[in-house]
Amino acid sequence: MELNILSKADYELEVELKGETHTLLNLFKDFLIRDARVEAAFYDMKHVSISDPILYIKTDGTDPIEVLKDAASIIIVQCNEFIEVFSKAVNA
Repeated sequence: MELNILSKADYELEVELKGETHTLLNLFKDFLIRDARVEAAFYDMKHVSISDPILYIKTDGTDPIEVLKDAASIIIVQCNEFIEVFSKAVNA
């Protein structure tokens, strides 16, 4: 994955995630819109095979980079929890 910050303002962030698809972007969007600090979160992908998605975040005043890092941390925790539960289920 290659990540490019296209623009950053005090409360807004626009990030291009090269090589990613709807799968990762939907996951981030879902976690971001649940965050009370986020006023808007969405992504745009013109065409899945010829363009890279761009993630947009607007916050209530919180640094959007910190909000995105927090979302990534929560996703990692939940993935680790899934691995643990799944491993127990298949080894039972």
